[in-house]
Amino acid sequence: MVASLIAFNKPFGVICQFSEHEKHPTLKQYIELPEFYPAGRLDTDSEGLLLLTNNGSLQAKIASPRFKLPKTYWAQVEGILTPTAIEQLQNGVQLKEFTTKPAKAKILAEPLALWQRDPPIRERKSVPTSWLSLTITEGKNRQVRRMCAAVGFPCLRLVRVQIGQFNLLANPLALGQWTKLTEADLYRM
Repeated sequence: MVASLIAFNKPFGVICQFSEHEKHPTLKQYIELPEFYPAGRLDTDSEGLLLLTNNGSLQAKIASPRFKLPKTYWAQVEGILTPTAIEQLQNGVQLKEFTTKPAKAKILAEPLALWQRDPPIRERKSVPTSWLSLTITEGKNRQVRRMCAAVGFPCLRLVRVQIGQFNLLANPLALGQWTKLTEADLYRM
């Protein structure tokens, strides 16, 4: 079998598994290809770029922190981000069981190219929100959400927009749609 790679724009609320789930829609409702598995995960309440492959070694290369493939997230957080919080994210954040590796972090203007989330985030008139771009090379359980909370800015919406060199917004893919990729799409310079 020839190894294949696909990019999927995962909607909010979809669980990253193919087997049926009693509460959430699954990948099976969007991708009808046998022998494909996620290369890494996105939480059910996160959206955006998910890579899937039918090749175990490629799956490990994409998902394992050992290979340091950068993953970029856009996070809408509660409150107005501060330079101190950005600096903490850039230096690494102490979480309960480990300290994160330094990340690339910067404040974003509200991204206009992003699709509307269904359902929308909870809005509170008395609490402003701001956007952050965060690039990490680890990818531990709920890491970006935990990093944001640790620096005082709880995450309201989390969208993965890039893995390696493949950017979901530069290669528009409708929400819930997928497309074939090559490994070269991830490692182009």
